[in-house]
Order: sequence, then C-alpha cells, then structure tokens
Amino acid sequence: MASVQILDGGLGTSLQDQYGVKFDSKTTPLWSSDLLVSDPATLEACQRDFCDAGTDILLTATYQVSPEGFQRTKTSEYPNGIPENAIGRYLTTAVDVAERASVNSSAKIALSLGPYGACMIPGQEYSGAYDDEHNDEEALYKWHLQRLRLVQAAEGDLVSRLGYVAFETLPRLDEVRAVRRAIGDSGIRVPFWIACVFPGDDEKLPDGSTVGDVVDAAFGGGGDLPWGIGINCTKIHKLPGLVERFGDCVSAFSGDVPSLILYPDGTNGEVYNTTTQVWEKPDVLGGGERDTRPWEVQLAQVVKDAQTRGIFKSFVVGGCCKASHHDIKKLHDQF
Repeated sequence: MASVQILDGGLGTSLQDQYGVKFDSKTTPLWSSDLLVSDPATLEACQRDFCDAGTDILLTATYQVSPEGFQRTKTSEYPNGIPENAIGRYLTTAVDVAERASVNSSAKIALSLGPYGACMIPGQEYSGAYDDEHNDEEALYKWHLQRLRLVQAAEGDLVSRLGYVAFETLPRLDEVRAVRRAIGDSGIRVPFWIACVFPGDDEKLPDGSTVGDVVDAAFGGGGDLPWGIGINCTKIHKLPGLVERFGDCVSAFSGDVPSLILYPDGTNGEVYNTTTQVWEKPDVLGGGERDTRPWEVQLAQVVKDAQTRGIFKSFVVGGCCKASHHDIKKLHDQF
C-alpha cells in the first residue's frame, strides 16, 4: 500500500491560537513570515510543536514572502521598508529555524510558496482576482521566478537543504502553468508539488477551471513535472469528491504517477473573511449534511480510500488553516 507522510498544520493560525500572535495587513503585511523578522524564537517554538506531533515534512514560514510584502514591512533598521537586497537573510532564517525546530525529528524541510494572491492586500488566494500587472501567465511566471531566484541567491546554500518546494493554494490555471515554468527555469532541482484551492460550492478553482484542467496544466506538454499534486486550504467535506476526480484524471495520464498532497482546513466550518480579517462561522455549511466524525478520522478515511484505489504512488497529508499541532498528532496516530 502506498506510503503516507505527515505534513504540519496551519502555521499562521497556530501562532495566533497557541502563541497569541496578532496579525493584520497594516502592521504585519508578511503575516506568519513576519516572525522571520520580528520573533524567530516564537516561530521556532511553534514549528517544534508540529515536529513533536510527528510530522515528516515541515513547511518553512515563507508562504507570504514577496518583495512587495518586505517593502511594506518597517523595522528600526529599515524604517522605509525592507529592500529586496536584504530579503535573503530572512529566507536563510526561515530554513535555519525549520532545521532547529526539527532537530529531534527526521522531518524534511519544504519551502512554502503561496500564490501571488496571498501577497495582495486584502489577500486574493480564494478569489484569484489579481491586479492588472499580474493577471496573466507571463506576469505570474516572472513574479514566481523572481522569488525563486531570491532563494537561490540567499546565503547558506538553501536549495541543498530543502526536501521539497511547495506551491500552495493556487487559485488559477495560469498560475499552475506559471509556477511549473518558473521552477523549471530557476534551475532548482528539488521535488516540488502543486496544491490548489477549491473554495466554492463546486469542484472548480476560483477561475472556473476543473480538476482535469489542473492535471493537464501540471503534467501536459514539456517541462519539469511535479512530484506531487493535490489540494490545500479547502473544506474537508469537499475532499472525497475532489480526490476521486484527481484519481480519475491522473489514472488517464501516461507519465510518472504523482503523489497526492492533501492538507485541508482544520476548521469546524469557519470561513476566513479577507476584508474583516477574522474567522466567521457561516449560518449554513455547504456540502449537504455535516459529517460529525473528528477531522483527523475524516481525513484519514479519504486517504485510505484513495490507497485502496491504488492510483497514487504515495501521500502527503496534513492540515491548513486552524489545524493545530494537536490535530496533526491525532492525524499521525491514524496511520
């Protein structure tokens, strides 16, 4: 049966819920990545919680890293914002912190890279409604390539210390194509995965693309192929149907079979309001009658059902927003 690796959970929400860290777009435009600048010790403690819970893969605190976000971040050293030529030191800090947090485990480090929309104010990773300067594949390709080159240029030979590169919460088909091109042209030869977000009531990306479209964009044509493909930052009740679609589409693909990547939200139905920047409980949950089983039981069942189908070569399973290290420990114990 295909192996399962346990991923960590929601870093930003864990920093908020477990450590009392406050985020807002004005004072912490980098969100969880702000701790690379302001408080690496607290970041390390939070990431160590996940490693102690049994994670096999630990994501770096770099999801919102961008030149724009650093430029908006004011410090005593950089009162007008952190310039692009200073970003490298904070990327090195991200990998250093992750390595220290995982020193007592065998966890591999995955470089977390969110979509362009995660760096907008307000964030647009759930809508894919980008500004005119980043509203096509070529512009997104250049933006992601620039960020990858910042990683390459940082001190400490960061690329050699990574087990994976994770492109996360992609809401648009052109961005799927863009990240694939970008990592190919960056020269970074590390296994990478592509995880998309499915926030609506249907089984489509915010731009209307289907799972079949995603698989075609990720694996069709030439270029580097992702090691894994899947879903993150999506409500857990949507996973069974989406995983079935991914399996059907992947089984029709003639190349190397990828790993399936699954890290849904750990919420109990809360939805993040990007305008108010708070988690809100909707009056009615989508997806029909609510499954009352614990989050980790539902997620483990999705994986076990997919294992039975025998399509994917392996699985990476964890949590996104509101999934704490306690949730990850319970998930770990399911396998």
